[in-house]
Amino acid sequence: MKSVFDIAKSARKAALKLAGESSAKKNAALRILADALERESGAIFAANAEDLAAAEKAGLSKPMLERLSIDKKKLSQIAAGVRQVAELPDPVGEVIEQTTRPNGLRICKVRVPMGVIAIIYESRPNVTIDCAALCIKSGNAAILRGGSEAFRTNSAFAKIIGNCLEAAGLDPDCVQMIPTTDRSALEELLKLDNFVNCVIPRGGEGLIRFVVGNSTIPVIKHYKGVCTVYIDKSADARAAKILSIDAKCQRPSVCNAAENLIAHKDISDTIFPEVASELAKRGVEIRASKRAMEILKKHSIPCTEADEAEFQKEYVDLIISVDIVDSLEDAVAFVNTNGSGHSDLIVTQDASAAEIFLNGVDSATVYWNASTRFTDGFEFGLGAEIGISTDKLHARGPMGLREMCSYKYKVFGNGQTRGEPAQI
Repeated sequence: MKSVFDIAKSARKAALKLAGESSAKKNAALRILADALERESGAIFAANAEDLAAAEKAGLSKPMLERLSIDKKKLSQIAAGVRQVAELPDPVGEVIEQTTRPNGLRICKVRVPMGVIAIIYESRPNVTIDCAALCIKSGNAAILRGGSEAFRTNSAFAKIIGNCLEAAGLDPDCVQMIPTTDRSALEELLKLDNFVNCVIPRGGEGLIRFVVGNSTIPVIKHYKGVCTVYIDKSADARAAKILSIDAKCQRPSVCNAAENLIAHKDISDTIFPEVASELAKRGVEIRASKRAMEILKKHSIPCTEADEAEFQKEYVDLIISVDIVDSLEDAVAFVNTNGSGHSDLIVTQDASAAEIFLNGVDSATVYWNASTRFTDGFEFGLGAEIGISTDKLHARGPMGLREMCSYKYKVFGNGQTRGEPAQI
């Protein structure tokens, strides 16, 4: 078994080679991988069944079990995502901008791979494939460190990836998995800044804060997904119900699911209780401010009282916090105070109100009449995403191929010197 140090060292070597590989060769590897995932589904499902059995025995929550599970539909979507990445334009070598200086120097700003990216994640084994595909296409080596609950599934995926890289004529060290769930291995990896250029943690807030607190390598992350649906006074009632249900119920265990619902006071006795009723029918536990609670009780909608801290909580479950606001400006202030800068939605028929919300909310993704559940690399046409960033330096929102690149300057001259030419 390779040590963490040796994995990082060999990843650096592989990254330097991969950076110069052709798009055709990288795309061929991805197509081989997509086919292999479908061909070797039996081994994947068997490994995943073992992980699920162990997780159930350990008492893992229902939303976490849902994240962990790989079925035929999910595997088909994963393979489709790999094929989509293969069809996307290769960002490596793309000229971002260029200029010619008065002295004749031609300066080109060109996209290049970051180098080695370490991805630290929990539960969702699909991340193994998504991140591997994006790293291969963008010319980056990947070091993968999944959670113990998905170790068998991740291992099965990693074996398939390595075989496919070799079959395509690429170095299998381009994608490596840390072969242990020991926390000390993670701590060692986070200190290997001589080899690793970037760390992307994906998982609960505890994991992400641990990575940020222990890493000497730059970290791109979001701590949590506290997303808000705001129903404006000019909202269409049907749209408010459909979008709220989708944002909260379609898949409550993910970071782009809604955790807060707020409504303008002018529709607090009409559209708001209608929406809350539809959520309650679908098993959503409603935690309400005192103001919202009075309205919901009047309409016989079950709820409990929420304290202020709950409006900043990521439930990843069928639970939502609700409140009433006096104005559009108060709604923007609510989101900027309580949200996590991830994904937020205004439901309204008023274009000017939508524009104020879209411009005023300080989040990576802001929606007008569309579910927050679309904050996703696949849905944005990026093939997949290596992560979602709420940072403001380098990358923000779903991170696709371009966000996985840095850049360099290529400078072309014909003998220009900064000072007087040397007398030779």
